Amino acid sequence: MAAAEGSGGGRRLPPHSPSGLVLQTVEMHTGGEPLRIIPRLEAAEEAVAGGLSLLSLRREMAAAQDHVRRALMHEPRGHAGMYGVVVVAGGAATTGAHLSAVFLHGAGYSTMCGHAVLALGRFALDYGLVAVPSCPETAVRLHCPCGPITAFVPWDGCRSGNPVRFHSVPAFAAAIDLAIDVPGHGKVVVDIGYGGTFYAFVSAKQLGLDVCSSKTRDLVSAASAVTEAVKKQFKLHHPESEDLAFLYGTILTDGKDAFSEEPTTNICVFADEQVDRSPTGSGVMARIALQYHKGLIQLNQTRTFRSSTTGSLFTGKAVKATRFGDYNAVIVEVSGEAFYTGTATFTVEEEDPLKYGFVFK
Repeated sequence: MAAAEGSGGGRRLPPHSPSGLVLQTVEMHTGGEPLRIIPRLEAAEEAVAGGLSLLSLRREMAAAQDHVRRALMHEPRGHAGMYGVVVVAGGAATTGAHLSAVFLHGAGYSTMCGHAVLALGRFALDYGLVAVPSCPETAVRLHCPCGPITAFVPWDGCRSGNPVRFHSVPAFAAAIDLAIDVPGHGKVVVDIGYGGTFYAFVSAKQLGLDVCSSKTRDLVSAASAVTEAVKKQFKLHHPESEDLAFLYGTILTDGKDAFSEEPTTNICVFADEQVDRSPTGSGVMARIALQYHKGLIQLNQTRTFRSSTTGSLFTGKAVKATRFGDYNAVIVEVSGEAFYTGTATFTVEEEDPLKYGFVFK
């Protein structure tokens, strides 16, 4: 029985005549990390129809459509850990793919998101973006700001399933054993890896912490200090676009980088101290690339990564060695499980002084 329909004597739920923006979303999570999917945004579709590339669309949305991100990511509709994606179908940005994705978070727009790709693979099949899905698995081609990604999604003829896996853009080691002066911690040795976006990696032990037992607030503060220090002391370079040459965050690990059948645990702190609830798909890409570069793993050796916040698991393995600009790189396969949690219709009343949200930290 639909309680919303019956208990009110047939009355429709308000608001009946929204005075402003109305946004419909599909809600999912991957390993505990939320994903708020915006299936259609007219302004984005118009921009790509006019020939904008995906990286250009990312800049355009930040400049002209940022109220959408703020309304859906920030309170009262979102929260400090909310993550989202605008799906774009059609236009130059989607040529050769089933969909394009613009990723949203509390502080802005990212260039790659593994947990979102895993969820979008399922969404693409269930939403009909792949005309003729194949059993038992369908390849879903996505364009992300960092480049093309292919997800492989179980399909039983009626609905998508789990686990979903994807093959990454080239991932590489940008810096190994880099000594960084971190205020409050002294000299810290970090690695920097690229998995569609750049991360600094450091064992939590170097910071006097335990990634499994220390308080999350302490881990977040330490990771943020590393991020800011690396930004000031090391210049990043991306072979294709300077739009991609920025440090997205820091991933604190348990230090277990050598190959093992046992899971290795990490926590990712990205953007403005946002904490990933999942093991971080793009982080898995970058960490596999670092481990391969160091000779700690071989092609097709699968590692399991555990989130220190939820205990959820992803797996990752390097499936192909390649070159990317001046870097030796690998294509990484990441696998995880994504689930639907609901759908929503959000309204924005023009007279609401907090209509585009607020941040509370």
